Amino acid sequence: MKAESSLPACYARVVLDTNVLLSAALSPRGAPATLLDRLLRESRLVFSNATFAELEARIWKPKFDRYLSIERRNRLLHDFNASASWVEVPVDLASRHFSRDATDDAFIHATLAAGVCRLVSGDDDLLCLHPLDELHILTPRAALDEIAQAAA
Repeated sequence: MKAESSLPACYARVVLDTNVLLSAALSPRGAPATLLDRLLRESRLVFSNATFAELEARIWKPKFDRYLSIERRNRLLHDFNASASWVEVPVDLASRHFSRDATDDAFIHATLAAGVCRLVSGDDDLLCLHPLDELHILTPRAALDEIAQAAA
């Protein structure tokens, strides 16, 4: 069971872009890892089939072989899958385009389908859309700063 959360309500459920999850795995002392650790303790990560499929495809790229063992990759996928809040994206929403990179739309679709108001990414194709109606698209550092400011 998760401990009582000190996170702002807007972080109760959050979508993290694949690049944030991989950055956290590759650099355990960076902002993405710090944010991910906090969210895993006090929040729920939201995935759709499409966003999880992107993580699965990317984590197995050969360029990560020297940094992430097979066991570590399997454990990460298992843990994210087991602790995730899963959302089904309706067909009409899945057909909408937001980003100049169509592959990034899956993350916006997941946030909108889940009613989530925070998407954390390091991708300029998503960050340039901030804000998108009620959706705030932030870097890991900006998300940490927002959390810290809310706690102050």
